[in-house]
Amino acid sequence: MVIRAAKAVADCPRKVADLVDLVNLPSTLREFTGQSQLSRLGCFVRVWSYIKDHKLQDPSNKSIVNCDDKLKRILLGRHQVDLAELPMLIKLHFQKKSKQLEIDNEPRKASQKD
Repeated sequence: MVIRAAKAVADCPRKVADLVDLVNLPSTLREFTGQSQLSRLGCFVRVWSYIKDHKLQDPSNKSIVNCDDKLKRILLGRHQVDLAELPMLIKLHFQKKSKQLEIDNEPRKASQKD
């Protein structure tokens, strides 16, 4: 299992960095977590801990989360969420990296003079 995880990190270091890099949180997540900066992974862990601490999993189906008012604010106002959807719903709060970085890193072509 550890070898598999190490291989995944080696194969996709940028994806791992996106998960663990600290970012400025939008106001909804800032209010929920009480922090101004957190990684995507850290944010997911906080949400999961909140769900477990407040016993928000459906007793008859543990893969369903029954959202309270505080959780609804960050999960698009939904009353129930499937656990498989949780990472995607949290990811929506994080801005995508600017395409400008890709443009800046491309080699520039020499301008042609007439």
